[in-house]
Amino acid sequence: MVFEILRRSREAVPEVKASATGRLVAWASSGRSVWGPRDTASLIRNGFAGNPVGFRCVKLIAEAAAALPLVLSDAERRYQQHPVLELVGRPNAAQGRAELFEALYAQLMLSGNAYVEAVAGEAALPAELHVLRSDRISIVPGPDGWPAAYDYGVGGRKHRFAVPEFGPSPICHLKHFHPQDDHYGLSPLQAAAAAVDVHNAASRWSKALLDNAARPSGAIVYRGADGQGLLSPDQYERLQAELEAHHQGARNAGRPMLLEGGLDWKPMGFSPSDMEFQKTKEAAAREIALAFGVPPMLLGIPGDATYANYQEANRAFYRLTVLPLASRVAAALGAWLGEFAGERLTLAPDIDRVPALGAERDLEWRRVAEASFLTDAEKRAMLGLPPLNQEETGDDD
Repeated sequence: MVFEILRRSREAVPEVKASATGRLVAWASSGRSVWGPRDTASLIRNGFAGNPVGFRCVKLIAEAAAALPLVLSDAERRYQQHPVLELVGRPNAAQGRAELFEALYAQLMLSGNAYVEAVAGEAALPAELHVLRSDRISIVPGPDGWPAAYDYGVGGRKHRFAVPEFGPSPICHLKHFHPQDDHYGLSPLQAAAAAVDVHNAASRWSKALLDNAARPSGAIVYRGADGQGLLSPDQYERLQAELEAHHQGARNAGRPMLLEGGLDWKPMGFSPSDMEFQKTKEAAAREIALAFGVPPMLLGIPGDATYANYQEANRAFYRLTVLPLASRVAAALGAWLGEFAGERLTLAPDIDRVPALGAERDLEWRRVAEASFLTDAEKRAMLGLPPLNQEETGDDD
C-alpha cells in the first residue's frame, strides 16, 4: 500500500488551463539595462543613421569645418598660389575641397579616426588625395610600436600601405585622443553611446504609443452572468482579433468601441513615469549634443538656457568646437603635405573670413589699431599677418 502511494505521487499530473484570461498574480522587478553594441559599424548605424540628434551634430560640425577658408604659409610668407593649395582645392576627380574635408571630419567624429591616402604621381606632391573609410582600416604596428603599415580591407581582399623608413607616409592618420589606446582614437559617438541608446529607446516607446491609438493601454473586464470573469478560448481569440483589427493603429484613433454584454472598458491614464519620458528623451538629446560640442540651442532642443541668444551660441560653437578641430586637422595635413614638397608648411583656417566671428574680429582689429604704442610690424604680428615687406602673392620666385 505504501509503495502504491509513493508510485502515484511520482506520476506527473497533467495541467489544464481553464481560460487564457484566468486570474493570476504577476511579480515583476526591474531588469538589467540592455545597451547597444559598441563597435564602429553599430555606433554609426544607431547614433548617426538612426538618430536625428547624432546625425545633425555630425553634419553641423563637418559642414561648418569644411567650409572654413584655408591659408598656407611658411616662416616668412603667406602664399596666395602654391601647388599644395591647388592639390587641396581639387584633391581628386570626384571631390572638391569641401567634399573631401566634410568626409574627413565626419569620419573623425563617427569613429575617432580619419585616414587620407596620397596617390603617387609624377611630381613630388601626390596626384590625388582620398579619404578612406575608418572601419576598413587596421594598423599594423612595427617592432617599436609605431605603425609599420596600414591594411585596407574590402570585399574579402586587403591592400597594405607600407610606411617607409624615410620619407612621408602614404597614409595620414588623424585621430582623437584616447587614454587607453596607442593606435586608435576615441570618437564623441562612443562617449555618447549611452545617451544614444536612451534616446532611441524613447523614440521606439513613442512610436509604440502612436501605434496604439496614441493612448496608454487599458483593460477590458468581463463579468459573466454567474459572476465569474472567465472567457472561453474561442471568445478570447475573437475579442483579441477584433481589437487588433478595429481599435489599434493611427487610422483607428478615436474610433468608438462596441462591447457586448458583460464586457467593460477600463482606461488607464499616464503614470508619472510616462509623463517623465519626454523629459528623459530631451535630456538624452542634450547629452548627445554635449558629447559632440554642439550647443543644444542650435539643434532646437528645449530647456537649454546656457546662451542668451542664437548668435551667441553660434559663436561659441565655432570658438569651442569648429575652430580647434579644423586647426588641428589643417595643421596635420599641412605638415604631411609639406614632407612631400620638401618644405615646412603651415595650413590653417583663415579666421578673418569666418562670418560667425566677424564681430569679435572687428573688436580685435579696432583695439590693436588704436594701440599707438605699437609699431605697424608689431600690430601685424599680433593679428597673425606676415610682415608687410615679405608678403608675396605668388610662388617662391
